[in-house]
Amino acid sequence: MATKATQKLHTFPNPAPNRDFQIHMEIPEFTCLCPMTGQPDFAVLTLDYVADKLCVELKSLKLYTWSFRDQGHYHEAVTNRILDDLVKAAKPRFMRLTAGFYVRGGIFTTIAAEHRKAGWKPAPHVELMKIHRQPSSH
Repeated sequence: MATKATQKLHTFPNPAPNRDFQIHMEIPEFTCLCPMTGQPDFAVLTLDYVADKLCVELKSLKLYTWSFRDQGHYHEAVTNRILDDLVKAAKPRFMRLTAGFYVRGGIFTTIAAEHRKAGWKPAPHVELMKIHRQPSSH
């Protein structure tokens, strides 16, 4: 196989650094091993962030997440480690990683970890009015 898992995350310049915009990624095939039993743990990782000067490059993110397949990690530890690595690489204004682990022993586990750049505050949410139009009578 030519493509190999790696712990290296790549970034690229934010195309609109003057604006806060949300980047949303879903990684539905994350796996690592249970450190107690060695059995595989499966999760959907959801990454939401507001970039500052850099964005996370997708292929490197895929190869990075693959690198955990043969490693034993507790859910809480691996979620926080991934967030720490992403923050170190991209230095975002805001980042949230949510890891939804599939059932193990009758229990689903969801871990959510966040990072906020010092001094950053999100812009107020704007709710736009919805206009309901009557169907045309033509």
